[in-house]
Amino acid sequence: MPTARDVRWQTLAIDREARGRTKGQRPCLIWLTGLSGSGKSTLADALEHRLHESGRHTYLLDGDNLRHGLNRDLGFSAEDRSENIRRVGEVGALMVDAGLIAIAAFISPFRQDRDRVRDLLPERFIEVHVSTPLNVCEERDPKGLYRKARAGELKEFTGIDSPFEVPLAAELTIDTSLLAVDKAVDRICDYLVAAGYSESF
Repeated sequence: MPTARDVRWQTLAIDREARGRTKGQRPCLIWLTGLSGSGKSTLADALEHRLHESGRHTYLLDGDNLRHGLNRDLGFSAEDRSENIRRVGEVGALMVDAGLIAIAAFISPFRQDRDRVRDLLPERFIEVHVSTPLNVCEERDPKGLYRKARAGELKEFTGIDSPFEVPLAAELTIDTSLLAVDKAVDRICDYLVAAGYSESF
């Protein structure tokens, strides 16, 4: 059976920059991280809608959706969470290589895992810390997960008996308990323009 040392990187004639030019955009991966119930998925969906309406070519990678397919074999141990993010990071990097503006919405509680994804995409990774406080996330509890975690029915639940490591240098920090979704989308779009990912929206 072939091993990793038998596999060589194939250089291709068309690269990320060329694919981005045909789409009139600078590809990147916008990574939303935060507690369950912080508003990541809602914000990601609204952001993709705004970008799509502006003629941008996008793809949204949602944590729950990918666990129905690509990552359905993974649980929620620390090791499985790291592998979950590793796989998503690789997929996100492929999306960026395809010339897309990719959006990822994942709790992604461990700083090291997020930094590994950043290392895959130097200068193309935009970390957005959705910093909504734990008490607000618990009040929302859209899936009833905090209630189960507090009752001991869910183990290793982020924010309860498993840590969330706050980003040290996120490009943006957004608290959805203080900022409406449309205003939060405005902030991200403003950043994309200021950082040269788009001329305007």
